[in-house]
Parts: sequence; C-alpha cells; structure tokens
Amino acid sequence: MSLYKNSSFWGLLVLIYIYTLVSSGEENFPATDSTDTMRQTPSFSPAAAVVMGDSPVFKPGVESLFSLNLLSSFPEDLEITKYCSELLLIFGQRYVAYVNCLVTAARPVQVCQKCYSSYGSLVDTYVNISSDQMGPGNDSCRDSLLRSDRLMLVYLLYSNMEDLWSKSDCDKCITKGFGSPTNDTLYFMNTHNQTVTCFNKYQQGNYTELCKDCKSSYKSLNELYSRMETNQTMCIDIEDTMNMTRRLWSRKYNCSFPREETVPVIAVSSFMLFLPIIFYLSSFLHSEQKKRKLIHPKRAKSYSSLMNIQSKLS
Repeated sequence: MSLYKNSSFWGLLVLIYIYTLVSSGEENFPATDSTDTMRQTPSFSPAAAVVMGDSPVFKPGVESLFSLNLLSSFPEDLEITKYCSELLLIFGQRYVAYVNCLVTAARPVQVCQKCYSSYGSLVDTYVNISSDQMGPGNDSCRDSLLRSDRLMLVYLLYSNMEDLWSKSDCDKCITKGFGSPTNDTLYFMNTHNQTVTCFNKYQQGNYTELCKDCKSSYKSLNELYSRMETNQTMCIDIEDTMNMTRRLWSRKYNCSFPREETVPVIAVSSFMLFLPIIFYLSSFLHSEQKKRKLIHPKRAKSYSSLMNIQSKLS
C-alpha cells in the first residue's frame, strides 16, 4: 500500500509539472512552435513564416500571426477606384488578346492584316486610361495607372506594342480608325492569290510549264509591288509575302524572269566601256591626218623654191 501511495504521489507531481509547462508554453511561443503554428494556419503567408523563423529580431506574438495579411491593403484614398480597376482589367485582357494574335501571325508575317482589330481595341482602352476626361464619379485614371510609380508598367507595355506596330508599317496597309485593309493592300493580295493559284496547278514537278504559264501573273505581281514600293504604300505583310513568292519562283521552281530595264543598262554600260577606246582611236587618226597635211605643203614649197634658184643660176 505504501508503494501504491508513493507512486500515486509521484504521478500527481508529474501531472502538475506537465500542466505548468503547457501553461507557460501557451503564454510564450518559442520560435520553433510559432513556425509550426504558422504552417497549420491556412491564412498565413509562407514567406512571412520564413522571415519570422530566421529573423533574430522579429519575434511575433499570437496577434501578429493574423495581422500580417493586412499589409496588402491600403487606405481608400491611396487605392485606385473601381472604375480605374475595371479599366485596367480590360486593358490587360485586350493586351493579352493582341499578343496572342501576334504570335499566331508571326510566320508567315500577317500581323497587320490579322491583328489590326485587336490592336485598335487596345488603343481605345489606352486612350481612355490616358485621357483627361473624367469617368463615372469624376474619376481620372491617368495619374493612378500611368504615373503612380517609377516603373509605369501600363505605359511601358503599351509603348512596346505601339513600337511594334510602327516598325511593321501597318498604318500603310490599314485604314484610319483600324477599320479595314486599304484598297491597295486588298488588290495586292488578290493578285498574289492568283499567282499562287497558278503555281499550285503544277505541283507534280513540271516546272517548265509553270515558268511559261505563270510568267504573266508573276510579272503583274512584280510590277504592282514595285509601284507600291515607290509610293510607300506597303507594310511588312506585303514585303514578306513578296519575298516568299520570289523565293518560290527562283529557288523552288528555278524560273527566271528577265527584266526589260536591264537592256538599256547593258547598252549604256557597253557604250561607256568602249568610249575611251573610240576616243583615243579617233584622236590618233585625226592627228596622223593633220600631220600629213602639214608636211606635204612644206615639201612642195621647198621643191618649187629649189627649181626657181636653179633656173636663175642657169
């Protein structure tokens, strides 16, 4: 009985000691326990858990576990308005739509013909953002979305797309307001389609007939391209299309197309090549003939003078 009483006494002491440790552990969270608690809390940020666990200075209490998530919110006077937030969302959607269109139209290059509509929508949204006009509730989004930070991300994204549109010369192929391709562009594409249709008739390898039958359509396409190049009414789509057509004509089908303007060039070059020879030859002949004319009268005059002297002496 004494052994049983002693064991009961010591067991009671152990329970009291454990209860004391638990009570003190709830009041003071060690760094390791706080880290485990943060892992079990679904609303706590993992990045904050790493900082708190590794930092020798920052030792959060129980309340700080729930207050860290408030760092993502600001006072209402610093936040963008609902109208500007919706406008920013529309800009992002149209930006993504335009980029997706550019990727699909990269090869063969058709970025002007296929993507002018999505680019026009993007421009309209950016004009609304950068405009001084007030939206609903007298809200202007220009300062809050374009000038509120050093990066100016919205402006930077739009500038890249605007620069791409400018380098492609799409304004020369698309009407103002991004309504449709110009008449010159449509006419060129129609002529090109006729030429490619002629090429497709001879896919069995009879390229000799192709060079004969498709010569007129290919010539018309070349002349049209030259006029558009002179008038500066072509964009990257037309330029790339013509380059691909010329590669098909010369490399794949091994056709030749003599240009008429090369004949005068060859004639003028040949004349300029032989012009020095003609000049020196004519100069030589002229000098020899003049020399003969000068020598002959002298000989005749000296001979007549000699005859007069002899007659007088006799």
